[in-house]
Amino acid sequence: MKKKFLIILLILSCAAIMGLKIKLDNIPRKTVPGSSFIYIPSGKFLKYATFGYSSLMADLIYVWSIQYFSDQKIPNRFDYLDHVFSIIAELDPRYFDPYQIGAIFAVYDARDFETCEKILNRGLGKNPGEWIFPFQAGHYAQMLLKDYKIAQKYFKKTMEIEGSPAMAKRLYANAAFEQTDYKTAMRNWVEVYQMAEAESDERVRKIAANHIYRTQASIDLESINEGLNKYKEQFGHYPEELSKLVTSGFLAEIPKDLDGNEYKYDSETGEVKSELWWKR
Repeated sequence: MKKKFLIILLILSCAAIMGLKIKLDNIPRKTVPGSSFIYIPSGKFLKYATFGYSSLMADLIYVWSIQYFSDQKIPNRFDYLDHVFSIIAELDPRYFDPYQIGAIFAVYDARDFETCEKILNRGLGKNPGEWIFPFQAGHYAQMLLKDYKIAQKYFKKTMEIEGSPAMAKRLYANAAFEQTDYKTAMRNWVEVYQMAEAESDERVRKIAANHIYRTQASIDLESINEGLNKYKEQFGHYPEELSKLVTSGFLAEIPKDLDGNEYKYDSETGEVKSELWWKR
């Protein structure tokens, strides 16, 4: 009987809260800024107030939050996005969906990567063995922000968690490459290649081989271009052939690509190119 009473009391309390929300939503927000949230207490308080049924309360708030943050008629609905999802996290730290959906609301709808980070980092903080949270943060940083430094940081965190997917290492290597950190990129792509070879994974081995070629070509072209710039600075024009960079003392040798081919050189423009690495 006591258990039934507590459940009924919890449901009535939730109904009262939802009813209050409806009334507050009808108050003009210009008059009372943030009126939809002024009554929501902290997650810690709600956890004690739910009489042991905090997971049920987390479910109710989560369902309501999806409806609320999807309502485009509410102009300031994202002002308390992090607050709402922090409440859910406090009520049920192991409830994974709200972290992920909250991050989606933040990054795609609110265009707020900082809040997205907060939500996903909170998920990782409360569930340190779950790689999905840093993996998603890295994915959003790379795909939406094109911020490869942040992406690399999160993919590194992902790799450090047991059970993380092998793809994290490839994404980490790619993020390093995009920052022209060729040494880190090369080391990781070689490791991916060796692992794929050991596991007889031809598809991944081919991917790694192409990225190794791309990385080495970038290193070589950087060196050649440096020599070309010095040559032009001294002689006022680009050399007819790359070999003149050696005879003039600007390079010790002209590197070839990993397939043993010479890099393509245009003496008119000074442009040096490699093969299309993804078509090798």
